[in-house]
Order: sequence, then structure tokens, then C-alpha cells
Amino acid sequence: MQSAAPGHPFVGNGAYRQPCRTACPLGCDEDMATSHQITAPASVLGHYDIDTSRSVITFATRHLFGLGPVRGSFGIRSGSVDIAQPLTESAIRADVDAASFRTGNPQRDHRVRSARFLDARQFPAISFTDGRISADGATITGTLTVRNQARPVTLTLGVVEVDGESFTASASVHIDRIEFGVTASPGLAGRYLNLSLQVCCVRKSWEGGTAHV
Repeated sequence: MQSAAPGHPFVGNGAYRQPCRTACPLGCDEDMATSHQITAPASVLGHYDIDTSRSVITFATRHLFGLGPVRGSFGIRSGSVDIAQPLTESAIRADVDAASFRTGNPQRDHRVRSARFLDARQFPAISFTDGRISADGATITGTLTVRNQARPVTLTLGVVEVDGESFTASASVHIDRIEFGVTASPGLAGRYLNLSLQVCCVRKSWEGGTAHV
């Protein structure tokens, strides 16, 4: 398995290069670019499906006017990643299961999934669409939609690890729920969430017209 330092998940392109201090995930050939344009090697180009059984979103927030820490998780329902050349033409999308909200406190979880907050019955999916990787491979920008409220977000891309026909990527993002119309219990319920994503993507191949993941 290969791993990479945060912010350098892909191979660089350009005249100015230096030896890698750690192994680059997508085949860096033992050197890392110092230029701003990052490219992906041909061996990793293609379509990947998110393996929901090996992917998770965790979060940390504070409630009770910032005095009480709360940690929890969401599950991913589905998603895909297309790695293209140039890297900025890659496409990422994912749907998060709103009803999967968990903090270990059943009463609180039920309240957050209710119509006052996420309204998971009417809006079962929290969607991330139009995901694009930056030219330097450090961030992913896209549109996050919660309860039909769509806002642009930027994720910081972390470590990427490649293992055969799959790769696992980590990322993080800071979310203000008020921006997405989730305004109930100001102060008492946490307003800001720090989300950490660990996503496993498996290459999708076609044999005889049938998809195999």
C-alpha cells in the first residue's frame, strides 16, 4: 500500500521536482512536483464507486453555548469519483444518508433527524455534487445541498492511499448549519460542525456489459 503526505495525493508535472519525503499514493516515481499543476498517472484514471461499507463521515461540534463537546457520524448512501486528465476535469459526487446521524444519544439523534433540524423524512439525502479537484490537488470544491439549500463548500484533501484497484482518501470541511437553513435551537445546539471524511473508492470495470465493483 502506498500513502502520501496531506495535500500531495497526485503526481506533479513540471520542470521543478524534488525527491519525495514519503511515498506518493498514485505512483509518484520517487519524486514530487514543486509546481502548482498536478497530474494523475494513467494507471489511476477512470471511474470509481464509493464503497459505502468502508466509508464514513465523522463530525465534532459543541452545544450548550459552546460548553459541551459532541461527536458523531453520518453514513454515505452512494457516490462516485471520476479521475481524469487534467486532474481539474475529475468529477466527484456523493449522497449522505440524513437518517444515519448518530451521536450515541438516541434522544438527541431523534431530535436532529426530525423536521426541526435535518428533516430526514422529507429530505433523506444530503448531497455533494459538482465536486472538482483543484489544480494543486489540495482541495475539492463543490455544492453541498441540505434540505434543498445549496451552498458552495471547499474540502481540504488529506492523505490518499492506493491499494490495487481502490484508493482511500481523507478530507475535512467546516460547516455552518445556519447557512443551510438548519436554524433551530440557536446556542443550545451546535452551529458549527467540523467534518472529517474517510472515503474508500473502488474502480468500476466492465466485462460483457456488466459492471463489477
